[in-house]
Amino acid sequence: MIIENVRIYSPDRLYNPDKTYSLHIEDGVFTKVQEGSTGEIGAIDGEGRTVAAGFIDSHMHLLRYGLLKKELDLTEVTSWEDMKQEVEKHYTSIEDKNWIFGKGFDDAKFKDIDHLLTSEDLNEIDVNKHMYFMHHDQHECVISNKLLKKLEEEEDFYKQPEVFKERDQEGNLTGRFKDTMVHFINYHLWERSIEDTKKALCEAIPFLLQNGVTSVHSDDRSFVGSYKTLWDAYEQVEAQGDLHIEAFLHHYVYDEKDLDDFIRDMSFRTGEGTNHVKVGSIKIFLDGTQRLHTAAMRQPYPDAPETTGQLIYPQEDLNRMVRKASEAGMQVAMHALGDRAVESALIALEQEEANTHQLRHRIIHAQTLGEDLLERLGEVGAYIETQPTFLMAEWDKKGKWSPEELLPYCDSFKKMLTHQIPITLSSDAPIGSINPIDSVFAAVNRVDDNHNPKGGWMPQEKLTIDESFKAFSETPAHLEFQEQRKGQIKEGYQADFVFLNKFPSETDPLQLRSITVEETWTKGTCVYNRKDS
Repeated sequence: MIIENVRIYSPDRLYNPDKTYSLHIEDGVFTKVQEGSTGEIGAIDGEGRTVAAGFIDSHMHLLRYGLLKKELDLTEVTSWEDMKQEVEKHYTSIEDKNWIFGKGFDDAKFKDIDHLLTSEDLNEIDVNKHMYFMHHDQHECVISNKLLKKLEEEEDFYKQPEVFKERDQEGNLTGRFKDTMVHFINYHLWERSIEDTKKALCEAIPFLLQNGVTSVHSDDRSFVGSYKTLWDAYEQVEAQGDLHIEAFLHHYVYDEKDLDDFIRDMSFRTGEGTNHVKVGSIKIFLDGTQRLHTAAMRQPYPDAPETTGQLIYPQEDLNRMVRKASEAGMQVAMHALGDRAVESALIALEQEEANTHQLRHRIIHAQTLGEDLLERLGEVGAYIETQPTFLMAEWDKKGKWSPEELLPYCDSFKKMLTHQIPITLSSDAPIGSINPIDSVFAAVNRVDDNHNPKGGWMPQEKLTIDESFKAFSETPAHLEFQEQRKGQIKEGYQADFVFLNKFPSETDPLQLRSITVEETWTKGTCVYNRKDS
């Protein structure tokens, strides 16, 4: 197959933007990239449109995204009354349900109650059901009294840090939980069938394709109960021909035993698997989030000077877990949002046994750094996964969470590149926008939806358009150990690409969100065409 008369956008400027090219594709691979047209009969006319490499989203939750589309979505509710009505509307036979489940509420914005929701409030919906509602940012949840009693029967519940369990003035649990407790509840109390998992994945995949995402690195184990169920569901979706992407599946571990069990039971290691489903990283949470003051900081929060957040693992335990994973040939991805958590991750990665340069371990978020951390990150060889769309909603709150002298080190994308730290852009969908162009817009402009603040927040940290696109294609391909066959439009590379309505580097930075995906191709096959949608 030949697609001719296309302009090729390459972040590394491999092709002349003033010229057109022909793409030769065979068995899902680019066999030749030729300047000009071929004159071959049967060649597809690209009509002078722009082609770019497909987007690789290195940090998201694909199953969770699909479940949000399939299950009760509370993202639009604006009051407690609205939320109750939505629950009753969704669960038309509420008396027949054992579980009531919903996602996306933000009760801090509710005007009809003067407090955040607790298990007592949920009694107004139904007093004898397992109810679980997840907050919009997915770092908090509130559960019913019935589910709370079930949780208290779990022996491991009492091993979880108290800071993630909300209690009232009398010391009683309120039914509201944060960060790792949310994952604990998901994993220990909620398990979906393979069929439900497959349905959710099939709900989600079309949204990836219409946004040009051809590969994902996804952390979903918490929402299905077991890695085997997750793996089997992906494999079955692949077998039925509906997995039009490559998926690298992370394994979120809760403790060292969990890691030991995975190493013992899973024969595949990072990068291994089927044609479309592969093992990703060992995922370890080191801290929480700044909004809840649970991200581990080296200095107190300006708006909560009594706390510096919480590290989940003692350093010796984390060091041992990283060594074990590395010695087993597993890449490690650590959620470390605050600078103290990043420092903890660095200590673990600097161990000789971590083999960080070879295994390409990653740190997720790293929203607050410092000059010393940047220098050490540059030396150790870790990758950082950033989520620029978060900055769009949080830039005006950064001063509440970080001391003034640290603000230039918040979401410091440019400093990371200057220190030779490889970074990726990613969505963290469904928390962030699944559209990569939104992330590119945020990284390039550092403004919100209304283009505030003027000129961008900490504008010295802006990325260029080319740097941003590279962080969504070439760099994440390195994390997959596929940089010699993926992430670029070149001879010998996998034919994952998109047609765009505009040439990115010729687009005004503030107009980047006008770029749309017209077609998505994976392994040489067109899997999405906007004209047909």
